Amino acid sequence: MSEIATMLAESIERLLDARLDEPTMRAARAGEWPDELWRALEEQGVPLALVPEEVGGFGLDPHDALELIRLFGRHAVPLPLGETMLANATLAEAGLPLADGPAALVPIDGAGRVAWGRHCRTFVVETPDGIVRVDGGATVERRGADLAGLPRDAMHFPQPDDAIPVAGPLIERGALVRALQCAGALERVLELTVTHVSERVQFGRPLAKFQAIQQELAKLAGEVAAASAAADLAAETFLADPADAGFAIAVARVRIGEAVGRANGIAHQLHGAIGFTAEHRLHLFTTSLWAWRDEFGGAAHWATSLGDRTLAAGKDGFWPMVTAA
Repeated sequence: MSEIATMLAESIERLLDARLDEPTMRAARAGEWPDELWRALEEQGVPLALVPEEVGGFGLDPHDALELIRLFGRHAVPLPLGETMLANATLAEAGLPLADGPAALVPIDGAGRVAWGRHCRTFVVETPDGIVRVDGGATVERRGADLAGLPRDAMHFPQPDDAIPVAGPLIERGALVRALQCAGALERVLELTVTHVSERVQFGRPLAKFQAIQQELAKLAGEVAAASAAADLAAETFLADPADAGFAIAVARVRIGEAVGRANGIAHQLHGAIGFTAEHRLHLFTTSLWAWRDEFGGAAHWATSLGDRTLAAGKDGFWPMVTAA
């Protein structure tokens, strides 16, 4: 990371440590908008981190900007920050005005579960012809929540104006956000688990001293490393060419989905019953991971996408397709 990006990340870490406390997290998981936290991060320039400076953005290096989304996953931040960052980048790409406040990415057929829809002011809505910016007339048809308790609302949008084409479908941009968030949250799950088995004593010695526990930790660390590598590949490919990132994003979502299932299982097993309780922080991350895994296309969607690409490539194109990623 650049010096500026490092300073920004450290500043955001301090801010989250100070302001994302247990009451704020619990309130957000009951549907309450954490306004003070949003305003503090907005003042840091986070929503505009992926927008070039010449069109009113923060001007951060795109690689560093995407790393912020991973950072928010590490803290299970209950805000649509990644969506707003990608929404603003998409609006800038289309030459449209940037979002006013929190924003949402709404792929085709994605209006049924919009993250924080009731609180978003701007919606980037995909149509068969491209994207439109909606900042008025959007209504909440039905309030809902994900597995972590965070708002996921069914929205209704007015008849769209003329659409503007952008590179790649919006579902891929949303899927990239969730991949990076999952990679960050999995890192925190590993940290929490290592800490727990190092401090928990049974039969006169820490759990981490038992060979069976060490084997499970090694499996957990392997899943986290695989998820991180898959998220990195998706991010790099997207930044290189958003129109050609579908394969890498599909690979990342399938592999990260597998990692979430395995890592959460190991983490809860090694924590024992305490990991499921509201008093322990582990559940904040595992419930978020289960929710994020299924958003912007679940396992079946992305596995089908990979299967379709494989069949389309044929026997002569399969190996070049795989090695190109």
